[in-house]
Amino acid sequence: MVKMGTVWDRTAEFLSDNIGMVLPVALLAFFVPASIEGNFEAAMAGGSIALTAVLRGLQLAFAVLSLWGTLTLTAMALDLSGETTAGRIGAQRLVPAIVVSLVLLAAAVVLALPVLGILVAGGVDLTAMASGAIPEVDGQTAGIASLYLLVLFVAMLWIGARLIVTTPAIVRENRWLSAIRQSWRLTRGSTLRIVGVILLYALVSWVAQLAANTVFGSIFALVAGGDGQGVTLAGVLTSIVTAAVQTAFMVILPAFEAKLYLALTAQAGLRSTDSLA
Repeated sequence: MVKMGTVWDRTAEFLSDNIGMVLPVALLAFFVPASIEGNFEAAMAGGSIALTAVLRGLQLAFAVLSLWGTLTLTAMALDLSGETTAGRIGAQRLVPAIVVSLVLLAAAVVLALPVLGILVAGGVDLTAMASGAIPEVDGQTAGIASLYLLVLFVAMLWIGARLIVTTPAIVRENRWLSAIRQSWRLTRGSTLRIVGVILLYALVSWVAQLAANTVFGSIFALVAGGDGQGVTLAGVLTSIVTAAVQTAFMVILPAFEAKLYLALTAQAGLRSTDSLA
């Protein structure tokens, strides 16, 4: 049985021993996009349609860049290559990763559609909701929608645990959609422990980013002033600090997934190296 504590130890060991390789990728793929993107909402407020379209396009480009960074770090953590070759592997696996991500996103949207059906059946005006208005929802409709969302959350958490090594399967085995099936097979029997790790990671990362945004945002607003509309100095400084915290957690996740994948494949007898069990 794979021990999550051992996987975390090997994740920490990889990051500490390879900080020189990891840092440039993290800065380029995670920190720089997050620092810039943190000011997009302020820039789009009251901006022209053309500006909004450009910024939305940049958000899409940043998402692809971040995915490349994730694939590159995964290749490093899987001990496939050094920094230069890992970057090439990340680029080669980019299209399969995008396809798999879009398929999973479409599946998540389909699972969430019943919520809209419940609201429509309850007489909620979805057009008004789309425009930002707060709709009036009766108690019965709200209760049914809340219950479904709770069930959906639990289901998505469980599915996420089963699919957590999809990206390493794409990188190491050069798979496309079959990576989903491979991850599902490898994580059988380890789901509850993986769910615990996901919850802990999500909680710690959320608290850290919220604290960085709130504490440093308040300090920068007092020092640099933050009452102006649009992009402000305080907002820029806050987005930089928040991006630094976000980058740290974005680096940890692909490294952990890769080490977990190695442990699970060893446990399944797919590798000749020693198991983490």
